[in-house]
Amino acid sequence: MVMSNPGDAARAVESWLMFWHDAGADDAYADAPVDRRAPLAPVLPLPGQRGGIAAAPVASPERITSAPTLDAAVAEARRMAREAASLDELKEAIAAFDGCPLKGQGASQSVFARGNGAGRLLVIGEAPGADEDRTGEPFAGEAGKLLDRILAAASLEGEAFITNSVFWRPPGNRTPSPDEQAVCLPFLERTLELLKPQAVLLLGAAAARVVLASPAAITRVRGQWHDWRLGEGGVSVPAMPTFHPAFLLRQPQAKREVWADVLAVRARLDDAQTVA
Repeated sequence: MVMSNPGDAARAVESWLMFWHDAGADDAYADAPVDRRAPLAPVLPLPGQRGGIAAAPVASPERITSAPTLDAAVAEARRMAREAASLDELKEAIAAFDGCPLKGQGASQSVFARGNGAGRLLVIGEAPGADEDRTGEPFAGEAGKLLDRILAAASLEGEAFITNSVFWRPPGNRTPSPDEQAVCLPFLERTLELLKPQAVLLLGAAAARVVLASPAAITRVRGQWHDWRLGEGGVSVPAMPTFHPAFLLRQPQAKREVWADVLAVRARLDDAQTVA
């Protein structure tokens, strides 16, 4: 099929890429794009050579920085999260935390959560976007409006506390990396401990990946109950992965599966209330 309008072609490519992104195919060959058009650096001969074989490039001392290691950043996040005695204190701790690289990559503020701080349902998405970065609340754009409609239709709008797997907007709205999610995970786990929900709804591949500690595609894990068990404190909560609302905006035919997953969550909460 030939597209005469470059804009139509660009939108088609974007839709195709986002389809695979939401299906869990979010790995790249390298951490950063490579500009193949950039001119090559001049090849200099080694001392004592007249040319031919070049020395391996050596980083100049002024370009070497001492960034904190991942383990150190995770340990600091765990310490700060543990000291938070309430969700409000946890929000302040996240805002003060400097160990996530996303904080210094253009995000204007941290984005923690919105919803009922005493709710029985914890909803976890991927990452803040442009609307969330501007307002300071997760799911503030079109995907958030769709999520709110879905929760309202299932009578869950007053039960939900909504957050993301990372708390700063990734550049270009890209998927957060496993390291970025690992640094934020102690705050997410502390959210679970403080909220004490009866069920968790995981929206999209990125949220499912970090909570379930599994690289499985969202198409493989959605619609099935999984156990989110914390290593400390013995906290264990049933978690239901499903498609992200942003995916539904591009693929409306998947709404049936999401609706079935949300109804399963509703039934789980009803059963828990009956037992109580």
